[in-house]
Amino acid sequence: WILGGPTHSCCHQGWSVPSPGVVKVKCDLSKPCPDNFFAFKILSGAANVVGPSICFEGRMIMSPVKDNVGRGLNIALVNGTSGQVLRQASFDMYSGDPELLVKFLKAIPEDVLVLVASYDDAGTKMNDELRKLFTNLGSSYVKQLGFRDSWVFLGARDISNKSPFEQYVKNIPDMNKYEGWPELLEMEGCVPRKKTEE
Repeated sequence: WILGGPTHSCCHQGWSVPSPGVVKVKCDLSKPCPDNFFAFKILSGAANVVGPSICFEGRMIMSPVKDNVGRGLNIALVNGTSGQVLRQASFDMYSGDPELLVKFLKAIPEDVLVLVASYDDAGTKMNDELRKLFTNLGSSYVKQLGFRDSWVFLGARDISNKSPFEQYVKNIPDMNKYEGWPELLEMEGCVPRKKTEE
């Protein structure tokens, strides 16, 4: 199962596209996803002030408004075939127990999409075992994730390539947008629906 960007362009030549504002695009993406793709948008938190949000197929799974986000890593698990939300949880990566996250990641079944948004600090309790687990989900940047870095990611277990859906900003005090924190990240895209086995 390979995660990749959409391979089809949206419109055949000569077709008219409705004017903006008429069609509600899932998760407010800049353009709708093709058939057999899920729409998603992930925002990291802004400093330690505004929490992150995770939207999937037009449904807000985690957000400050829903009051279900927390400092550290905010993770939503979604069935890669049906798009059904399976679980969501936040893990305090500054003063929490990293073993809770290890257990959570080890229990992720196959064919499940993993959506991750950092908030405040995601790196302090990030240990080698966690880095390996996230690398196995397709992350390229988790190896360097450190104190107060910003990170958003969408992956899946045992994918054959690195996930194309990942953004990362290092916490560099002299260059940070918000004093002690880098800028927030916003990532949107279309992830292919996993086909059911015939």
